[in-house]
Amino acid sequence: MVETFSEFLFNTLGLEIEQADLIAQITGILLLVFLAMLANAIAKYLIQSSVASVIKKTRTDWDDLILEKGVITRLSHIVPLIVVSFAPGLVIKPESPIMPIFEKATNVYSIIVVLLVIDALLNVAIVAYERISSSRKIPLKGFVQAIKLVFNSIGLIFIVSTLLDKSPVILVSGLGAMTAVLLLVFRDPIMGLVAGIQLSVNNMVKVGDWIEMRQKGADGDVIDVSLTTVKVRNWDKTITTIPTHALIAESFKNWRGMKETGGRRIKRNIHIDMATVRFLGEAEIDKFLQFAPLGDHLAKKIPELREHNKRLALSDTSPKANGRSLTNVGLFRAYCEAWLRAKPEIHTELTFLVRQLQPTEHGLPIEIYVFTKTTAWAEYEGIQADIFDHLLSVLPEFGLSVYQNPSSHDLSGYLKTASNA
Repeated sequence: MVETFSEFLFNTLGLEIEQADLIAQITGILLLVFLAMLANAIAKYLIQSSVASVIKKTRTDWDDLILEKGVITRLSHIVPLIVVSFAPGLVIKPESPIMPIFEKATNVYSIIVVLLVIDALLNVAIVAYERISSSRKIPLKGFVQAIKLVFNSIGLIFIVSTLLDKSPVILVSGLGAMTAVLLLVFRDPIMGLVAGIQLSVNNMVKVGDWIEMRQKGADGDVIDVSLTTVKVRNWDKTITTIPTHALIAESFKNWRGMKETGGRRIKRNIHIDMATVRFLGEAEIDKFLQFAPLGDHLAKKIPELREHNKRLALSDTSPKANGRSLTNVGLFRAYCEAWLRAKPEIHTELTFLVRQLQPTEHGLPIEIYVFTKTTAWAEYEGIQADIFDHLLSVLPEFGLSVYQNPSSHDLSGYLKTASNA
């Protein structure tokens, strides 16, 4: 066909034979490119009108992913590749210097099409895997990105070897001299790949985990684990991006254990003013017998103390320091423990402590160390607030008061009293 058109230009327009051949071949190439684009458009139209409608009617999901991720659309590029591959002899003379360039372009195009299809298939694989419930335990997105990097690197080697007319083996052997440069260029992906493998093998972090890494400004849920980065949605809805290798090189806190245990810890102190700590009298003890949470404790404790003091031959008028007596702070601790054990929101099978800590200049700390049955943040905060609302309110019933640094109101009241005196 190209020879016929060249002769037409030579005989009709009177062009030189070389000019006629060049114009004929360029025209043929443009026509071939147009036909390839037309074939691609027709293939895509058929996919959208027929193949897509068939896929959407099926009950399976994987074929929908193939359509959604563009696997079939990218496969449609094979049609123009077939057109281009079988027609060069019709538009280009075999001995023409354009033929090698055309063949190289066709080969490069075919490599790119293969890489695009592989990339789409890997996208389908990772999305299908992420829809499995167990995928959160072993995130594979980083591995898939590493596989993509390997395939693209191999594809790049083949493209360069095609353009330079060199064997890929020669290019690969020559990469040894470029190792240092490649390590520098691909430093983050390589470190990320190694870190991603360690994270997955050791099950250190996965999508959905709540992690806290204050040195990176991260405190929230992990939403993505990739080859080079881990994305965290913080509680203020900002996004923090952390290099994957930083999770290996530096320390971070993962709250997954709390969620898997099913309980969240409450660890908070009530600071008692030590000036209000004292022994209890008999009348006060009788009053506390009416406190439901203290019923079992006092029913056991009172006979025990009386028996002990009886062995010491102590009378009612003896100093309380000579024997054993109930204290208001001790009874308050017993009340806290009994009252908390009766609350349905408290997990009694996990660590449960109401303890007294080392006194400080801020008073005597009574620490509540228990776990709630819920790990939901809002519910947990509500339960914790309810607990301390009640305990702080009931504290005066035991003759105790909370230690608090003097405020301006306290000082003004003191000065007013002093002035009146």
